[in-house]
Amino acid sequence: MKKIFNLRGGQKLEVGGKTLVMGILNVTPDSFSDGGQFFSAENALVHAQKLISDGADILDVGAESTRPDSKPISAAEEISRLEKILPAIKNLEVPISIDTYKPEVAEFSLANGANIINDIHGLEDSRMIAVAEKFNAPVIAMHSEKCSDGEIIADIKKFFRRTSASFNPAQIIFDPGIGFGKTQEENLEILRRLEELKVLDGKEISLLIGVSRKSFIGWATGLELNNRDEATGAICVHAIGKGVDIVRVHNVKMIAPMCLMADKLRREDF
Repeated sequence: MKKIFNLRGGQKLEVGGKTLVMGILNVTPDSFSDGGQFFSAENALVHAQKLISDGADILDVGAESTRPDSKPISAAEEISRLEKILPAIKNLEVPISIDTYKPEVAEFSLANGANIINDIHGLEDSRMIAVAEKFNAPVIAMHSEKCSDGEIIADIKKFFRRTSASFNPAQIIFDPGIGFGKTQEENLEILRRLEELKVLDGKEISLLIGVSRKSFIGWATGLELNNRDEATGAICVHAIGKGVDIVRVHNVKMIAPMCLMADKLRREDF
């Protein structure tokens, strides 16, 4: 089922047709995979342009690391990083999502070129809802809680329902939160059963997964961090077959063609 999101600046985002590839742009000194590489505005712009030329449909910009054991930073520090980057990339031809759980950062970013909020705390802060409504921005709402009832799929669906009740469900893209608050076995269980998450109370929902280079891949395969792109691509192809709409990855050049081929195999009308 296709859904059209109307974005600020006249852009549109069509979810539910072609699988969308979200390219990761970390403008941090300490992200787990590429911290420090794109911390300057010049390097961020060059990498953003490369992600787009490689096939990215969305840029996901993060200015605070969310790797395990990372130290939180203030909203002011996060904004100080973004105010150097957003002016450099805001006129590129794809939508920009801002990877933050802080309402102040989301508001600054939406006012300065971003189109989408990517909230790893899943709108648990009601102020984030107010920001999204103010800018009429779509929200990627991620489940990041530990399983409370012993059945991870049911637990995630409870979160999806709760979030839908607090914010316009037509403006939400859901993320089951692979690697956040889950055991390694739960991560695999979610990926095996993604088709169950694609339907909520009889209605299809928009679904994103972020698995790129994550530690559960190393746990499952023994691969080191910088050798996990092929395994990431395999998961993305599997997820597309289960109905996922958006995949969030570092190596767009490698994985975008995999997604295109998976789309062609999955749908006769593609």
